[in-house]
Amino acid sequence: MNGTSQSMARSPRRSVEVTEVIEWRDGETRRVVDYLAAEEPLEIRIFSAGASSVPVSVTMRTPGHDLELAAGFLLTEGIIDDAQELLGIHALTDETTGKSNVVEVEISSSEYDPAAMQRNFFAASSCGICGKASIEAIRRRGLRASNPGFRVTPEVLCSLGEKLRSDQAIFEMTGGLHAAGLFTASGELLTSREDIGRHNAVDKIVGWALLEKQLPLSEHILMVSGRGGFELAQKAIAAGIPVMASVSAPSSLAVKLSRELGLTLVGFLRGSRFVIYSGAERLLQSAS
Repeated sequence: MNGTSQSMARSPRRSVEVTEVIEWRDGETRRVVDYLAAEEPLEIRIFSAGASSVPVSVTMRTPGHDLELAAGFLLTEGIIDDAQELLGIHALTDETTGKSNVVEVEISSSEYDPAAMQRNFFAASSCGICGKASIEAIRRRGLRASNPGFRVTPEVLCSLGEKLRSDQAIFEMTGGLHAAGLFTASGELLTSREDIGRHNAVDKIVGWALLEKQLPLSEHILMVSGRGGFELAQKAIAAGIPVMASVSAPSSLAVKLSRELGLTLVGFLRGSRFVIYSGAERLLQSAS
């Protein structure tokens, strides 16, 4: 009911499904056509040195930008460290259904351990990194603060929400998706992604940067819809992003991680107001 032909043209075809619903309004009912955000599983398989591929993750996602999602997941979860370890990536299509719900990735990591990966990585849209959601796990990866000299003005920060919202074509149609946007210090929106899982939207952004050889994202701001959870903060840090802002509140663990590893974390970014939880020095005069 929220859709437009322009939105349909801008959104990936498999990201939206059409259904008939009954609308109740002012005591009257009618049958209308509605748009739904698609939700399907994506299985990520990896292999190395000619070995058979092994599934390491299944995540419920909104179809579209699947190669980016897989690449971003591998990097933000520490399976690969950079684009040089990504030797090949492609989607597999089911001949019966015509759908592509499997991505196969060839990596060159010398520490490739398929059994360990199968044990440690099973993602779902509601939980992100699940079993390894601890700061100690991040410490062991050796991640460090990104670009302490990066600065952004409060005025630029306050402009990001409207820019991201105006680029959410599928949300405009369905009202049911999270979004992540990557911005420059001057507030230019470089790219945005939508997904039913907020961590998937971030992985798609990071995967885009990885495949475009734009990492680390040390001169950029990440803006996310919804809350700023731990899994989003650790993905931002893994991508080298110095500033992450969210529309809603961050979690306590996200704040703790951000303060320890030097991520500027902003919450409740709405209109002309926001709250700084970590790294106020990057926001120029806002630290005072």
